[in-house]
Amino acid sequence: MSALGERLREMIAIDGPMPVEQFMMLALAHPTMGYYTTRDPLGAAGDFTTSPEISQMFGELLGLWAAETWMNMGSPPPIRLVELGPGRGTLMADALRAAQVCPPFLEALDVHLVETSPTLIDRQQGLLADAGVPVTWHSDIDTLPDGPAIFFANEFFDALPVRQYIRTDAGWCERLVGLNAQRQLAFGVSASPETHIATPAPTGAMLEIGAIAYRTTMKIAARIMKQGGAALLIDYGHTQTAFGETLQALSKHRRVDPLADPGEADLTTHVDFDALKRAARATGAHVVGPVRQADFLTNLGIFERAASLKKNASPQQADAIDAALVRLVSAEPEVGAGDNPAPGMGELFKVMAILHPELHESPGFGHHREEA
Repeated sequence: MSALGERLREMIAIDGPMPVEQFMMLALAHPTMGYYTTRDPLGAAGDFTTSPEISQMFGELLGLWAAETWMNMGSPPPIRLVELGPGRGTLMADALRAAQVCPPFLEALDVHLVETSPTLIDRQQGLLADAGVPVTWHSDIDTLPDGPAIFFANEFFDALPVRQYIRTDAGWCERLVGLNAQRQLAFGVSASPETHIATPAPTGAMLEIGAIAYRTTMKIAARIMKQGGAALLIDYGHTQTAFGETLQALSKHRRVDPLADPGEADLTTHVDFDALKRAARATGAHVVGPVRQADFLTNLGIFERAASLKKNASPQQADAIDAALVRLVSAEPEVGAGDNPAPGMGELFKVMAILHPELHESPGFGHHREEA
């Protein structure tokens, strides 16, 4: 059992079982023992790999998306370019390099990174030291300066804690983390049902509610409505709210027991894009998508960008470009993905944009626009 696991056992022994949401929050963000506060989790030597780490093409296309979105906004100076959960800073570095094709956009840029991990902030500061634009770090979106803003949120919402409810004969009971007879962490349910959930479902069904993600989306959308701008949300998840458990823990690129070693493995759930869409629309903002990542990147020109990169590449580099392209847009499970593989990133990952009503379209979505 990890050091944080021992601490959680002590807390539960004194205070009783805790909601899954609280468990996730402590496991991921405990100030001294949390997963994200104590390490760089990315890359082959880490626990998972994100799209920006797979290929420079991903961040480059998002940089061009931001530049075109800014022009569609009327080119306001300054423009806040905000990334939530920026990892190593790779996406932003690639986006800023691609944005050099639009010098007025670069001149108007004011970059802000929302990050809570000291380890990752160090990596970001090193990578963006020569970015050529002002970069400011924040621990919360509430400290962002006023003004029109464009937001990136790539694999940010999947790491926000959720509450889980199980349908029992008595009603919807919240799933808790407590102790079993051997005083090990174990899942259980609350003794009394929640009276505010009336959704019909068969006994044993599970419902995940991402209240933190909902509030965060609403806060971003409300800002966009008031001050102008857009937000691009990219994550793995589903387009319609559905029953089922999606909580998973990853360590060394493999799934592990989420209760085995809290603080030592990444914890995520699939993003409910339907709920995020409802949150954004509640503010009056427009929503485009969600669409598959494969379609979004294809519409932005990823195949053409890959062909351009291969023109001056060695055979080995060309093979790497092709392999990265397949990983980003394929719907097929990756080789060696196990007995129950998830779809490839091109299918599993979805892209959704939140827009100020004056922005009638968004690059990468074609003519796809869902009606309110």
